[in-house]
Amino acid sequence: MTTGVGSTWEAWASSVPPLARTSIAEPCPDPAATATRLAQARLADQYLVYEGEGGVWHFAAGSAVSVTADAGTLTARSAGRTWTSRTGRKPLTAFATALSALHDAGDEARHFYGWAAFELAHLLHADPATAGDEPLLHAMVPSVEVTLTGDRTVVRAVDEPWARKVADLLAESPRGRTAHGETTPESTEGVIATGTAAYGRAVSRTVADIHAGLLEKAVVSRKVPLPAEPRPDFPATYLAGRRANTPARSYLMDLGGYQAAGFSPETVLEVGEDGRVSTQPLAGTRALGADPAENERLRAELLGDPKEIHEHAVSVRLAWDEMAAVCRPGSVAVEEFMAVRPRGSVQHLASRVRGRLRPDAGPWDAFASLFPAITATGVSKRAALQALARHEQGPRGLYGGAVFRGSTGGALDAALVLRTLIGAGNEAWLRAGAGVTGQSSPERETEETCEKLRSVAPFLRFAEN
Repeated sequence: MTTGVGSTWEAWASSVPPLARTSIAEPCPDPAATATRLAQARLADQYLVYEGEGGVWHFAAGSAVSVTADAGTLTARSAGRTWTSRTGRKPLTAFATALSALHDAGDEARHFYGWAAFELAHLLHADPATAGDEPLLHAMVPSVEVTLTGDRTVVRAVDEPWARKVADLLAESPRGRTAHGETTPESTEGVIATGTAAYGRAVSRTVADIHAGLLEKAVVSRKVPLPAEPRPDFPATYLAGRRANTPARSYLMDLGGYQAAGFSPETVLEVGEDGRVSTQPLAGTRALGADPAENERLRAELLGDPKEIHEHAVSVRLAWDEMAAVCRPGSVAVEEFMAVRPRGSVQHLASRVRGRLRPDAGPWDAFASLFPAITATGVSKRAALQALARHEQGPRGLYGGAVFRGSTGGALDAALVLRTLIGAGNEAWLRAGAGVTGQSSPERETEETCEKLRSVAPFLRFAEN
């Protein structure tokens, strides 16, 4: 059915069942493994595991309630019904309007889980014709949600059968390790080396654009396709990779047409229900290995490298500008500048910019200003997007976009999709990029992508035939 926008989303929101059943149980000793086990149970067609701030894991699953937007159309589903509306080429605005109807329809805040594709950026900042016709935004309102903290396990469900399914799974003893095909060091390096020559040429073309004055920086990436067989095991890869990584956020999902297992080094943004907002740009990279002395040498090199410092500083400058566009005057501040953060197989220069939203601005206004993360695009953002469209092969899709958890009460936590195994249809791939400036060399930027791929590639696990 297609109706007026207001009545469309009011009718949809009123059909969404509340999470009426709540139970609290003892904490799980290994929340990452427990969340992965819940995902492996395939309780519904869609699920998402999201590791938030402070080591809190969230598991959400459902089949019935979702919102999906492409460039021209928003589609919502609930209780076997479908509602559609035109977006006027403003899918994020329509997406936010639909989710806000949930807040108006209920007495308490509801959580939603979803993703935003990188190509949404072209509608927000660059050339709308480059956005394509694939879905750009997808969110699920779960039928069951499990929160795993250090002191308790909270289960919220739409009804008793859903609550019982989860309670039974939580009560089961963890099973022994299932055998999975693993990569060898030799095969890992073979995967990582795929496409390096073509990538070096793309870096050279981007440097030429920068010297021509077309832009200041672009984060050029390369896609690393994986063989069709054997198929990657996403939950097993997630658990193995999470054991070895130190992400800001992590996620495991089968949601809205994408599968993903990722270890995000930074957030696009974090918004609290009180209107406090922050972003965490990371730019500037060196390898991080098993030798403490070598790690310290590389850390000192990173802090003294003019190219890396320049790349980081321009990212922080633009993050400040994007925050200031939606925050109260005088509230934006850099609370951390050029710290060094370990992120799996690499170490990064990291800063944090905070502010407080204006009274007339909400979380999706902040998302529209900050998305995609400057550390996944470049400076200026519009010119960088145009350069990426010229020099990268095909759309990015989920890579460089966001995986998020939000609340109808105004909270939004969005992880930048990097260091991620991605699947769609019969394909699976990795992807990595590096910040290209006028001082870049193809050899160094290529090596940086290899360093980043080592955060995921060694932990690939494959389903046994």
